[in-house]
Amino acid sequence: MARESGGVRYNESGLPVEPVYGPRALAGWDPRERLGEPGAYPFTRGVYPSMYTGRPWTMRQYAGFGTARESNARYRQLIAHGTTGLSVAFDLPTQMGHDSDAPIASGEIGKVGVAIDSVEDMRELFDGIPLDRVSTSMTINAPAAVLLLLYQLVAEEGGVTGDQLSGTIQNDVLKEYIARGTYIFPPAPSLRLVADTFRYCRAEIPKWNTISISGYHMAEAGASPAQEIAFTLSNGIEYVRTALAAGMAVDDFAPRLSFFFVSRTTLLEEVAKFRAARRMWARLMKEDFGARDPRSLMLRFHTQTAGVQLTAQQPEVNLVRVAVQGLAAVLGGTQSLHTNSFDEALALPTDTSARLALRTQQVLAYETDVTATVDPFAGSYAVESMTDDLEAAATELMVYIDELGGAVAAIEHGFQKGEIERNAYRIAQETDAGERIVVGVNRFRLDEEAPYEPLRVDPAIEARQAARLATLRAGRDRTAVTAALTALRQTAEGTGNVLYPMREALRARATVGEVCQTLREVWGSYLPTEAF
Repeated sequence: MARESGGVRYNESGLPVEPVYGPRALAGWDPRERLGEPGAYPFTRGVYPSMYTGRPWTMRQYAGFGTARESNARYRQLIAHGTTGLSVAFDLPTQMGHDSDAPIASGEIGKVGVAIDSVEDMRELFDGIPLDRVSTSMTINAPAAVLLLLYQLVAEEGGVTGDQLSGTIQNDVLKEYIARGTYIFPPAPSLRLVADTFRYCRAEIPKWNTISISGYHMAEAGASPAQEIAFTLSNGIEYVRTALAAGMAVDDFAPRLSFFFVSRTTLLEEVAKFRAARRMWARLMKEDFGARDPRSLMLRFHTQTAGVQLTAQQPEVNLVRVAVQGLAAVLGGTQSLHTNSFDEALALPTDTSARLALRTQQVLAYETDVTATVDPFAGSYAVESMTDDLEAAATELMVYIDELGGAVAAIEHGFQKGEIERNAYRIAQETDAGERIVVGVNRFRLDEEAPYEPLRVDPAIEARQAARLATLRAGRDRTAVTAALTALRQTAEGTGNVLYPMREALRARATVGEVCQTLREVWGSYLPTEAF
């Protein structure tokens, strides 16, 4: 959605797009030295030498709604249709560490994701799914460690050991303070929990990606591509510093760091964004943190197409938008991809729309030639110049964040939130003025829209989840649960790794809400700072 003003076109970051690019944009650079080779430092051209010529990206579909049983049925359908990785959406109470029968959770059970209260729900969610052969991503942040441990416990019940599990927890709480709002604890204990998770997974679940440092949600809130790079990498730096301060060596945890970006309809800028982010992260890890393991330098990332660019008007047009956005992610070298369903601006995706979203990826992978060669845009005057421009703009923001004292200090100042809100306002103004064309919204509108029947969550789920919790609490060993939560509290008050007593509490069938409440009582709850 580039805008035009005074005959000049500007990209999403507000940088001018030249009508013609030529060799002058690359003056003074040896392209081979500057770009490197695919799979080699600085990874501008991709993190693996063969990229998709060896095998396509992991095709994920973000799904979860209602009860664990309903979501399990959707996962089985997606696997049958060719999904190669699952991506779990949790409802808001779960994301905020509340049980389904908590008064604050009323009206939100199962609405934007699946309700998970205990190991019994997690068991039902993955019933019949081979956890040693399926990679699972879980979009969960403040209580990420809790849901990961539930997943591990269910896997162990099925005979799958921790070293056989693969997947990702988002576990990126810093962006919650900036853009999304599903935080629980203040920054300091939240970062401790992240570091504890790094240590735990290195010992217990070594193939697990312990964090997915996310620019996606900041972009959905209004961040430009340059801001998305800057704020995401700045958060990444904060996580690295936290792990180092906790006594870990950089090459012990950095290979398991991953990232999560949006892909918009502005295809060329998005390709440039991914290339710039890879190059910047590689240099940061090598030059600032002294990482030596090549895997520590790789910015591996998942991409989701831009939900914020989906329109409720003429929703079938979203199929085209998603195809373009998915192509941008692939041309940019993503490691895994979720394509949004065309009806998500209206409601939860139906089975049909979710299948169409997956088929979009399959067409890109198997009917086009984008997987036939590595890094198709390498050497493009336009893309290489845009990559340089985005790197310069993002670096300027990162320098300012560092001057404020780092990502956490900048969050406390309200800097990132304020910048994102200003950019979102700019986009809204440009759309209202017609400078930014949105098909079906401010141009090419229809007088009458076709009727649409959305997928609806059964409101009776709330009562059913409350009944499940009542049965769980009545049938468990209350003394064992109390003892396990006491052990968790004591560890949280000290300096030990909280994931070990947390695992035992969950094994004793403590609930997500009980575990999070125990930590709230020790660490407190976060109160946001308004942007300046």
